Amino acid sequence: MKDFHLHLVSDSTGDTVAMVARACLVQFDDIKATQHVWTMVRNKARLKEVIAGIENHHGLVLYTLFAPELRNLLEDTCHQLQVSCISILDPLVAAMGAFLETQPRIRTGRKHVMDAEYFSRIEAMQFALIHDDGQAVWNSDEADVVVLGVSRTSKTPTCIYLANRGIKAANVPIVRGVSLPREVIESTQPLVVGLTHDPRHLVDIRSNRLRMMGDTEVAGYNDIERVTEEITEARRLFAKHGWPVIDSTRRSIEEVAATIVQLHHRRLEQRK
Repeated sequence: MKDFHLHLVSDSTGDTVAMVARACLVQFDDIKATQHVWTMVRNKARLKEVIAGIENHHGLVLYTLFAPELRNLLEDTCHQLQVSCISILDPLVAAMGAFLETQPRIRTGRKHVMDAEYFSRIEAMQFALIHDDGQAVWNSDEADVVVLGVSRTSKTPTCIYLANRGIKAANVPIVRGVSLPREVIESTQPLVVGLTHDPRHLVDIRSNRLRMMGDTEVAGYNDIERVTEEITEARRLFAKHGWPVIDSTRRSIEEVAATIVQLHHRRLEQRK
């Protein structure tokens, strides 16, 4: 196992550099990155804190800084320390500038400007929280997407991820012996998507959940036969209503959400 320090430096919230780092790290086996996340680096005083951290823990530096004086100071310092320092957006911005035949504006934290898109994401996040785990189903038709699935199939994190894309997503659990709310079945506006999972893998997930809660068993919650029946009944329900199904067993939350986004956009195009 190779262990190294990874410094993620941003003049905003750090979401972009963190996402890129995660996407790269999963490509390597047998590594462990100790991440140091430095956000809102917008002046020299804050950058000096970053530099002190890099001096104490040499490693790879990934950054999204747009202010020239801060970029230059960080790169010069890393060069002196013989530490690799990479701007993750420079190649893309340069390529776009060349294609568009124009120069980019230098705006710190530009992607978090309080525009309509920003408020759309905030509204979608509030919607996802209010409509989590079968709550507030009375206005299901206001959702863009409704996610269904038995317990522990990643419904909530999927909806939160969709909300970050500005998509209003509600999630409703499928409980054995309990009918789905009429509002969900009769809704016509949202895309309804069913999540399924490999029963044995789901048993492992539920067993871990019970251990974390200090329980050993809850009415067949992690019984393989019971879980298999739950999954089977859920699949029958999805098929009955013609709802698309996504298997979340070997897919990350990002992959599941990306598939839902594609289905949502395709549905919008068909309705035009």
